[in-house]
Amino acid sequence: MDIDLLDPARFAGGQPHQQFRWLREQAPAYFHPEPDGPGFWAITRYEDVRAVGRDSATFSSEPTIMIRDPDPGSGFDFGDHKMMLMMDPPQHTEYRKLISREFTQAPAHAMSPWIDDFARQIVDAVIEQGSCDFVADIAGEMPSYVIAKLLGLPLDDGRKLYELTEVIHTAPEALPEGAQAEAVRRMFEYAMGVIAQKRARPTDDLASRLLHAEVDGKRLDDTDFLLFFLLLIDAGGDTTRNLVGAGMLALLEHPQQLAQVAADPERYLAGARDELLRWVSPVIYMRRTARQPTRIAGQRIAAGDKVVMYYGAANRDHDAFAAAEQFDITRRPNRHVAFGGGTHICLGQHVARIEIDALLREVLTRMQDIELAAEPEWLASNFISGPRTMPIRFRPAARRKDAKAG
Repeated sequence: MDIDLLDPARFAGGQPHQQFRWLREQAPAYFHPEPDGPGFWAITRYEDVRAVGRDSATFSSEPTIMIRDPDPGSGFDFGDHKMMLMMDPPQHTEYRKLISREFTQAPAHAMSPWIDDFARQIVDAVIEQGSCDFVADIAGEMPSYVIAKLLGLPLDDGRKLYELTEVIHTAPEALPEGAQAEAVRRMFEYAMGVIAQKRARPTDDLASRLLHAEVDGKRLDDTDFLLFFLLLIDAGGDTTRNLVGAGMLALLEHPQQLAQVAADPERYLAGARDELLRWVSPVIYMRRTARQPTRIAGQRIAAGDKVVMYYGAANRDHDAFAAAEQFDITRRPNRHVAFGGGTHICLGQHVARIEIDALLREVLTRMQDIELAAEPEWLASNFISGPRTMPIRFRPAARRKDAKAG
């Protein structure tokens, strides 16, 4: 088997499940060469992925959760400051507390009315046209609007910031030189304006609260806020945008199950959403670094080795899921790892579920006879899986008049 988990071309059209299947069966802890680095261990079995993700004492999130260490001047080297994703407990625990209240289950459910309103607005914007780009016009709109509202930003600014995240997630070799660093620079330039505005006129929003938050008795400095801002904009869109985009494609490829959800969303939508999360696995991997010698799947892992958890591989493991390579919206139980696990389990998972349900409910019950108008173009990335564009056609219909949020 020709194994290459670095080439973004291998992820065009979805994840490389043929490679993952071979790895699970033949080399569940596989040492993968890295042309410009020391190499890494690719972990593909469900139980191993869960074990690594839960063991922060053995497997560190420092210096980065990306396979490649950041190069100085790349736009991702922040000196002594770290993004929360690259922290370990207890530091990670303290920083996570600053924003966790907004994203726990009860506050997330309190957002449902205005998230439902956003879903109606998004579909209203295209419903009379009979065609649109499903990713740009529908899947990408919801997380852009939600994170903008939470941070107290104009909704249109959320859309512009989302365009920068696409550049950040694209493989560097698929972009002009310096494009990612420029996208990060523009994100930070915008965030500096937010700092000035919210410090001068704080309001009841997440950005204002972060700017007045303290860790160990010290206020967050500008760089701390910039990294929080980048994380919230970046991660806030990943799961929803890519899950809804690739998930809609999966439903179109399984028309009988699409019809089931559309006919009875109260019965089938929650199960469909969880199966789409398992099937799509929008976040392809997360890296950890071994703090000490250990073993995974019989292989000796040395201190300092890179250990990479492949969620899409784990979510198709036959030892964890019956008929794992069949798409089934009625699957029970469905203990997928699309949101990761352990101390770094996705902070926004409850909000993401509400966004996904609201958007899919609105699309599947109002947009009839959906079909592809052209082949989707996938994000050129070995880190995030989802279509970048997906033109569709559908039967035009009337707008609704009761959407209020904004």
